[in-house]
Amino acid sequence: MKLKISHYTHYTYVEPVRYSVNEIRLTPQTDSRQFCYEHSIVVNPDVSLFSYEDFFTNKVHSFSVSEPHQELLIKAESIVHTDEKEHYQGRPLPLSTEKKILRSNTFQNYFAEYLIGTAYARITPELITYVNSIVDLDSSGGIFLLLKDISARIFWDFIYDPQATDVHTTVEETLQLKRGVCQDFAHLMIAMCRAKGIPARYVSGYHFIGDLQGGHADYEQASHAWVEAYIPNKGWVGYDPTNNGMVNWRYVKIGHGRDYRDIVPVKGVYTGLAAQTLMVEVDVKILED
Repeated sequence: MKLKISHYTHYTYVEPVRYSVNEIRLTPQTDSRQFCYEHSIVVNPDVSLFSYEDFFTNKVHSFSVSEPHQELLIKAESIVHTDEKEHYQGRPLPLSTEKKILRSNTFQNYFAEYLIGTAYARITPELITYVNSIVDLDSSGGIFLLLKDISARIFWDFIYDPQATDVHTTVEETLQLKRGVCQDFAHLMIAMCRAKGIPARYVSGYHFIGDLQGGHADYEQASHAWVEAYIPNKGWVGYDPTNNGMVNWRYVKIGHGRDYRDIVPVKGVYTGLAAQTLMVEVDVKILED
């Protein structure tokens, strides 16, 4: 499927700021599931962009604005072809083999950064109690099915509420509130996977839902977050606990990291005392081939 993504980020400052340094991760990846064949980024005020790959192989653009400015506008547009095939299909390894692999030192050392707790996804006693009370690897019958169980339980046990949390909410707070948004549910699932010894990483991107909203219905779109977990003999498999589903052609991946901090779409600092207002607009639509 061919999808067009438009992502506009607009900062407005009460008074002109003198200098800003910024870093953006808004470039869709090209991998076995998707192909980004058109991408552009425009910044106003007009500046030069410097690009590189970070530690997690995400495409990063950085820039600085040295002249006084009261507005900063970043326009990122992409056309991505997503694969409709389900890459996670196939015969799984026997459960005994999966458990042996998870417990091996070689496996744990290789995936160490995706097995430890982070600031957003700490593996606390409360988290361990919760995950152990709802899922079990032996009864699930395998890692793939266990992950589906975890995703489903988050979907049913937690309420989607954009007003309940903010960008700094941690897993501990989500467990207490029993509500949140895609970022919170992704962090929760990541912590639950890691508590079970399964490598998991945070994914940032977009989710096309246009045809689920009555065609041209009036609805607000936004960036989306989900989880990729590593399954022996299958590789990284995408799960979306917010929608209780597997990642398919509707999803466009920007990048991944240990948690949200590694893949913030737009971040920066500026010199000045002025307060700022942020407005973000996202549009994802299908293009005819």
